[in-house]
Amino acid sequence: MTPFPKPEIISFPQSQVNPAHKFSILIPSWNNLEMLQLCLHSIHKNSRFKHQIIVHLNEGTDGSLEWVKAQGIDYTFSAQNAGICYAVNAMAKLVQTDYILFLNDDMYVCPEWDLHLMNEVTTTTNNLWYFSGTMIEPNPSSNKCNLAPFDFGTDVKSFKEQELLEFCKTTHRKDWNGASWPPSLVSKELFLKVGGYSEEFSPGMYSDPDFSMKLWRAGVRNFKGIAASMVYHFQSKSTGRVEKNDGRKQFAIKWGIPASFFYKNMLEMGKDHSIQHSLSFDKNLNFLFAKIRAIKIARK
Repeated sequence: MTPFPKPEIISFPQSQVNPAHKFSILIPSWNNLEMLQLCLHSIHKNSRFKHQIIVHLNEGTDGSLEWVKAQGIDYTFSAQNAGICYAVNAMAKLVQTDYILFLNDDMYVCPEWDLHLMNEVTTTTNNLWYFSGTMIEPNPSSNKCNLAPFDFGTDVKSFKEQELLEFCKTTHRKDWNGASWPPSLVSKELFLKVGGYSEEFSPGMYSDPDFSMKLWRAGVRNFKGIAASMVYHFQSKSTGRVEKNDGRKQFAIKWGIPASFFYKNMLEMGKDHSIQHSLSFDKNLNFLFAKIRAIKIARK
């Protein structure tokens, strides 16, 4: 595989610091104007608080560059696709608040999504946490963290907004373990402490578990998915347009265990969250087998 080239990224801070802003929302986008517009529409419509919005534009040749400029929001820009890791780290340099939230441009945030996240922040006594909202997705999924399949559309034209909003009023589930992907919230202090996203994982495959592992090594044990903080995920992915890095192999080499073991055995992903149960980890026989699997993955 050809190494992913380091892109030239230019920053355009356009907004003034606003003490009322709670989160700095980082949104990478790659010629996906209609979806990006819907995403920002949902933030303005369904948020309880005001937030700083920062967009990274890859290419921006579909009109998204001109549109973002007109909104007066902060943005970064690369003439070529920068991937997730470089884009997130570039946007993080423009953050004005104490909290960084990573959001995909093909997500629609549901009413009071931010209130439920902020409630968790204010009731936690330290910054050793990583929180995620709960995704609602249109396609069947084996992921126990998500609500699926609940099809409210696969693009802007087919989106059933009102039906989704009604669904959110009546849907209830428990908080879950294993927060590790967007929409994800972390303190700016902790983000900087672990060095942000690992750019060697560009364009981005397995950058989520890698970031979570870095948080684990920094002492985080509260990886909590917030059930009431819901977002609709259209699953309009851009990954088909890029040559993917072999993130599974990279993770195994870097951390000495498979990412699947980290998610299942350490983060206990998908299990109901309980304040009486703290995530822990023993180097037992399962761990030894995981080390052996990682060696096999690394040799492929």
